[in-house]
Order: sequence, then C-alpha cells, then structure tokens
Amino acid sequence: MIPVSRRRALARALLAVPAFAGLAALLLGAAPDPADAPVARIVDDAIRPVMARNDVPGIAVAVTVQGRHLFFNYGVASKESGQAVTEDTLFELGSVSKTFTAVLGAAAQLQGALALSDPASRHMPELVGSRFDRISLLDLATYTAGGLPLQFPDEVTDDAKMVAWYRGWRPDWAPGTRRLYSNPSIGLFGHLAARSLGRPFDALMQQRIFPALGLSHTFIRIPPEQMAAYAWGTNKAGKPVRVNPGPMDAEAYGVKSTASDMIRFVDANIDGAGLDDTTRRAIAATHAGYDRIGDMTQGLGWEMYAWPVALDRLLAGNSPEMSLKPNPVDRLDPPLPPQDDVLLNKTGSTNGFGSYVAFVPSRRIGVVILANRNYPIADRVTAAHRILTALDGAE
Repeated sequence: MIPVSRRRALARALLAVPAFAGLAALLLGAAPDPADAPVARIVDDAIRPVMARNDVPGIAVAVTVQGRHLFFNYGVASKESGQAVTEDTLFELGSVSKTFTAVLGAAAQLQGALALSDPASRHMPELVGSRFDRISLLDLATYTAGGLPLQFPDEVTDDAKMVAWYRGWRPDWAPGTRRLYSNPSIGLFGHLAARSLGRPFDALMQQRIFPALGLSHTFIRIPPEQMAAYAWGTNKAGKPVRVNPGPMDAEAYGVKSTASDMIRFVDANIDGAGLDDTTRRAIAATHAGYDRIGDMTQGLGWEMYAWPVALDRLLAGNSPEMSLKPNPVDRLDPPLPPQDDVLLNKTGSTNGFGSYVAFVPSRRIGVVILANRNYPIADRVTAAHRILTALDGAE
C-alpha cells in the first residue's frame, strides 16, 4: 500500500494535469464530483492556452460559485524542484495587495482615526509645508494626487530619501483631476492609514486585517515555516526570481497569498455576513465609487464595471493606456454607493509573478488566477472574463 504522505504528494502532482484529476481525487480519498466537470472544462479551456502561449510554469485558479469553492491547479511552483502547484502554494500578489491596503484605510476611517478628506500632511508632520497640505487621502488612494509616478525614482532607497522626495515633489495637475496609477500614491495612503492607528503597517495587516478576514496563509513577510510553500517566480530570462524589498512595498505590492485564501477574500467581498462589523463595513466602503474614467469606476483598491461588461471594455480599463498614462477623471460627489450588479477587478504583477482577481457580487461568482510568471494582463483578463461569463450563463 502507498503511504499516505506519498499518496498525497502523487495526487498533488496529478492535479496539475486535468486529464488525471479523477485519479488524483481517488488518491486523496474522495470521488470526483460530476457536477464540477463543466466548470473544470471552462477553466481548462481558458487557462491552458494562456500557459502554453506565455510559457507560464504554474497557475492556481480558484472559483467561487454561490459560496462553493473549486480549485484548479496547473504546472509547477518551481521549475527547479518540480513541486506541483496547489491551492496552498504562496504566490506574490503584486498590486492586488492594494485591495488589502484599502480595507485598512477604510477601517481606520470607520474608527474615526482619519477621514478620506483629510490632507495627507495631517497624518505625517514631515510633509507639513509641502504640496501634500492640499492633497487628500482620497487623492492618494485613487491615484489622483496630480501626477505621482508609477514607481519611486531609483535614488529613493531609504525612509529619509523617501520623505525628502515627497517633500520636493511637484504635481503636474490639480488634485482630483487626473488619474495616474502610482505605487507611491496608494503606498503613502496605506502608510498614513497605519500612522493614524498608531501601529506599523505590516503589524496591522498581519495581526488585524488578515485574521479578521479569516486568512491564515496570507503574509507580507513569509515566516520561515511557510517558505516551502512559496513559489519561485520566473523573470523575462526564464530565471527564478522573487520580489525585492523597496519603499512602500508592503502597502503597494508586497502581499503573498494562496488561491484558497484569496477565494475566501473574494467571498468576503461578495457577502461579508460572517465578518465582524468593522471589517464588513470596511470592505463595503472599498466598493464605493469615487472617480469615473471611461467605463471604469475607481473604488478603493478595486476597479469596477457595470455587469455584464463586454471584453473589449474590460481590456481597455486594464490596458497600458489606463495604467501608464494620465487620464481625466469625473469625480463623483457624493461618491457612488456600493453596487451589486458590477464586476470588481484588480490586476497585480511583480517581476516574476502575475495575478488577477475578479468577481460579480450580484451573481455570487468570482475567480482568482495566480501565476509564477508576469504574463500579459490582457491574457489574464480574457481568461477570467471567459470563466465568469460562462459561470453567469450557467446560473
């Protein structure tokens, strides 16, 4: 008889090959559910061509349908070791991390520690007398401070240089008039939210936000005992890589998580009934609409579209023109209350990883796609749109 540990390892490897999913399930001691076969085909048809076209070593997909979670794992977490991807493999989320930063900021507002209308310098005395006297926390959270760049300049290598850079920065446009996607923008928002609560950002996320969301395998700094589950990313040269520390990295792109935890997070966004009151209300606050840019409405962390949304419009909202160029905004005053019949989404990338999360609250469907290669965003969006559209049609 095959030992249990060996049987489970073999099953994990077989799960990476959909044709062997039934055998894998038997090895794990559970018969495959025939009801899952249509969803498996939908996911397989959407994901396999993407992997082949972009030479992606491994992808973990999680789907939620009416609160039921399904997992589909492909390839390897490490090309060197051959370790198979599972729903418990840790991936770098990249900018999907911003959705967690948004929850912290919204929770701080609910607790009275800050208001989104506050000038940024109110929560950071080092910035008093700078342009941040007239830039609000909402401007920072929605990338409308006036032209903060995508990344910090290379010379910003420590906290002192970061503060000096912020103090010396000059906007190109009036706050609230142009959206330019920016890590220094939402990174500063997260930093100031943590300051308003009197604790370091990392500690608040790890000890308060993640546990409140029921996430036990989501980290900013991965503990030593969890490192074996951490996938290796793949850079443009095909070499193994992981994210390097940088200014405001935790706030903007530093979270690592699993497909199993992230689909729980999606469900918390769809229906937060099981959460504590502050966390539930904070999540709802991140779904409010603050700026409209074309077909996209900017929330806190999340970007939203009326559902159903045509693929070309969703691609336009996730295009380089949207993420790398300034776009005029229509500021919504008052903000648009959270809507159910919308698609909320967020992309994320590091040098070696690519992620995408999308869900439709009114339909109670959602998908998480985590990969250990930074492959084109258009391919992620197209695959997820295909999956969600098929799931919606099956309802």
